Amino acid sequence: MAKKPARRSAGVLLWQRDRAGLRVLLVHPGGPFWAKKDDGAWSIPKGEFGEGENALAVARRELREELGRAAATLYDQPDGAFVALGEIKQKGGKYVTAFALEADFDVTKLASNSFEMEWPPRSGRRQAFPEVDRADWFSLDEAQVKILVSQLPFLTTLAELTGHS
Repeated sequence: MAKKPARRSAGVLLWQRDRAGLRVLLVHPGGPFWAKKDDGAWSIPKGEFGEGENALAVARRELREELGRAAATLYDQPDGAFVALGEIKQKGGKYVTAFALEADFDVTKLASNSFEMEWPPRSGRRQAFPEVDRADWFSLDEAQVKILVSQLPFLTTLAELTGHS
């Protein structure tokens, strides 16, 4: 039996400096499974990609899909503006490749794509939910509490690259 290829995602960790130090943008997944989860549930904006797709191209696309049209200028940044943060393996086995981009995004303009699923389970009814229901800027200390544990290395690498370790 052939081994199933590993699931892969790519995303972008937006960051900015302010008087208090480094701040990062994280997104909260939409849908009923995540509705009451907060600490340890947030993520970088990311999405899956298939064999032969370029990780940076996917990461850029996901900025637009998860944040909305207000992120169009972020998508259009030159390749050199994105800094590789490496790859991690999440608890469920998915590999995530991340890039950092110093940029601003107004979280009040969040307009995520949506997905459909049967909800409640076995009800026969389909409902639409946003891929991302919230986005917010966090200090590094706050982000370490909010982000999925498996994505913590992205924060560490960003802190080292920006001299905030």
